[in-house]
Amino acid sequence: MNGTIFTLTLRQFFGQKRSLLLFLLALVPLGVALIYRAGDQIDPHDWTANVLLDGMVITTIVPLACLIFGTSALGTEIEDGTAVYILARPIPRGEIIVAKFAAAALAVGVFIVPATALSGFIALQGASGQGIAAGFSLATLLGVAAYTGVFILLSVVSSRALIFGLGYVFIWEGIVTELFTGMRWVSVRQYCLGVADLVSSTRKDDFHAELNGVAALVLIAWVTLTALVLATRRLQRIELTETD
Repeated sequence: MNGTIFTLTLRQFFGQKRSLLLFLLALVPLGVALIYRAGDQIDPHDWTANVLLDGMVITTIVPLACLIFGTSALGTEIEDGTAVYILARPIPRGEIIVAKFAAAALAVGVFIVPATALSGFIALQGASGQGIAAGFSLATLLGVAAYTGVFILLSVVSSRALIFGLGYVFIWEGIVTELFTGMRWVSVRQYCLGVADLVSSTRKDDFHAELNGVAALVLIAWVTLTALVLATRRLQRIELTETD
């Protein structure tokens, strides 16, 4: 990984309004958890796992945050032509991709992962946690890595990465994989839920993933690494004239 590119990308992220957007996204599950605690709590395990952490964090906040940062990590530079200054240097393309990936994943993770853990603890206050907060925190961390890798790949493949990414999040992950259980093998969301289920010890009536936890770990790692490898190969084929 190229440390200079990593540092410059982080500064770019935290010097823009995107960091404020991340902060606001992180506040959403915390606010919802506080509102839930202020009312009448019915079956906190089911609500926390399925509504708060799955329905809100894993299904919506994590992919959207990764989409915004993953597609802009390198895609913006390719679109406006400034990527030529990076590509013209004798830096291995793999180091560029890994540095951009690490910066985007760190920027998202530093906000979203603590928010996931804290909102889970707040919602489950006074009840046995059964590993729900820990399971979803790990799932969020790994989900951030996988989604970021996928969206970085998308940004070097298409100039309309943000549009395609939104379609992927809301149509594929939000509708298709929810309607057809056979699609769980090609769903980052389902991988995350499998990881959360592997760590937690909740009853199946409260929370149960459709994908085996060990398989989910293998698949989420495979998707992340494959996305980075494909993004590197695509970047190697980009000629400097394409960014002029």
